[in-house]
Amino acid sequence: MPDYATLRFIWWLILGTLLIGFAIMDGFDFGLAATFRSLGRTDEERRALLESVEPVWEGNQVWFILAGGAVFAAWPLLYAAAFSGLYLAMFVLLVALILRPVGFVFRNKVPDPRWRNVWDWVLTIAGIVPALLFGVAFGNLFLGVPFHFDALQRPVFTGNFVSLLHPFALLAGVVSLAMIVMHGNVYAAMKVGPPMSQRASTCARVAALVYLVGFSAAGIWAAGLDGHQIVAGANPLGDSDPLLKQVAVARGAWLANYHAHAVLWLAPASALAGAAATWGLLGAGRAGWAFLTSALALAGTILTAGIALFPFLMPSSIHPDHGLTVWDASSSAHTLGLMLVAVIVLLPIVIAYTSWVFHVLRGRITLEEIRRHTGLY
Repeated sequence: MPDYATLRFIWWLILGTLLIGFAIMDGFDFGLAATFRSLGRTDEERRALLESVEPVWEGNQVWFILAGGAVFAAWPLLYAAAFSGLYLAMFVLLVALILRPVGFVFRNKVPDPRWRNVWDWVLTIAGIVPALLFGVAFGNLFLGVPFHFDALQRPVFTGNFVSLLHPFALLAGVVSLAMIVMHGNVYAAMKVGPPMSQRASTCARVAALVYLVGFSAAGIWAAGLDGHQIVAGANPLGDSDPLLKQVAVARGAWLANYHAHAVLWLAPASALAGAAATWGLLGAGRAGWAFLTSALALAGTILTAGIALFPFLMPSSIHPDHGLTVWDASSSAHTLGLMLVAVIVLLPIVIAYTSWVFHVLRGRITLEEIRRHTGLY
């Protein structure tokens, strides 16, 4: 079994892998839901778009559940600080996540156009809100979250929901929304027939351009932000006590890992290259390849943020020494080791099952098929 420091690093990699899996697999149904009202101009067209994600969204959401479970089990201090301090933001996110499946189920229960229009708006909002909030959350990690630990080592959040809406965090939210919309519309261009596929391709190309501009602007802005660096007290093999270390705040420190290891620049480069390739491939009518490059852009974006923040998981803006890191916010070595065995066994099963499902459900959904099965609605 690896030593404690290696286990902590492995679980940081696992958490990143689960977040990337969630962004790629669940991201396309968020992105499609966010724009399907404009992609589908008639009820039949909207049915076709929804049918492209309805059979798979539950399986896709397994990645989100796994990521949440990993945070709870592997990083309990992070889970406690984030879910208690950011309660209102988490509540809004959960409401959106709950309304989405409700919308899938109830939209077609009543043929009244007004009923379906209401649920169409619910699905649209439930697609936009999570994509935006995930980006705002990552943006706030670079700014630092206003929390500290009291004498009993309980996390105390001193901010509010409005304080999280810093301009940089909102820019990160726009970047997140743009890349999710790009990914969702690439999926629609690949999965549904015309005319929705042409509209989706156009929307995805616009979103790719917005993402390229926003991601570049956020990177330049982040380079000038005050970043956190551990200067003393951190012990990768020590107990999980975030109050033992000393943290210095310096402008541009979030780029320290990139300056120390030039190969890490491949992460932001792959994000930009993926989005640019997606734009070009869609213009050439290669939606299948564009889905792969769009997935590359999402993976590169998450890796870029994770590498910049490492080893921090949740920096503190008011007490930098209290920020949570990979080395002082984890479960015990025994717990991390047991869960690693479970991941080694279960994650390949999840990947294999997901691959099989998409293989079985391959092919486009066309308006002719929707009309042929109209009696089912």
